Amino acid sequence: MTNRVTYAPQDVQKMCKQAERDHENKKLVVLMERVKRQIADRENGVLNPSMSVVSADAGIVRLPSRSVPLER
Repeated sequence: MTNRVTYAPQDVQKMCKQAERDHENKKLVVLMERVKRQIADRENGVLNPSMSVVSADAGIVRLPSRSVPLER
């Protein structure tokens, strides 16, 4: 017979909250890295295809079309 570790309900709740915080922290780190990369690309003059496109002819800024409207 194996011994199973049983946690008190408070411990489970604490573990769940910690897991949620860890997940949110990971999402925040990913977002911060993406923003840092975009800033570095702008400073280096690299154009991202998902960003606005500048027409060389008329100097007109054209935004990419969106197939899904923004949710509120």
